[in-house]
Amino acid sequence: MTTTNTMPEMRLELIPVPVTDVDRAKTFYEQAGFTLNVDVAPRPGMRVVQFTPPGSSCSIVFGTGMGELTEMKPGSVKGIHLVVANINDARDALAKRSITVGAVRDVGGVKYVEFRDPDGNLWLLQEFPPAVRSPGQSFYEKPK
Repeated sequence: MTTTNTMPEMRLELIPVPVTDVDRAKTFYEQAGFTLNVDVAPRPGMRVVQFTPPGSSCSIVFGTGMGELTEMKPGSVKGIHLVVANINDARDALAKRSITVGAVRDVGGVKYVEFRDPDGNLWLLQEFPPAVRSPGQSFYEKPK
């Protein structure tokens, strides 16, 4: 009998983001241009709100009454990366939506911009310019 160590697909599709005020967080993520997927209250004391960043296949979830997911400390999520083709375009788009964004930082050719939700959860825009990509790696835009 041959044994393989092949792993089944495991797609990262949902990340919990702890918040203090569900409606305030919902307003922020709508303002940031995320798509609202779900806002339901399946039972008393429970509310589930799910958003997806533009172009992403991974969503975030926050709400109330979801056990350990909603018991996490608000503002404790740090460094969720949103990979973008052009950091300046993405930064400008957020700024035009009145989202406070940091300056572009270049870390060895990889560029970053920070922004935070109202609870202080830290998001990073990240751009891998063509010069630092592996051959064949697109990061949403093929090198020209």
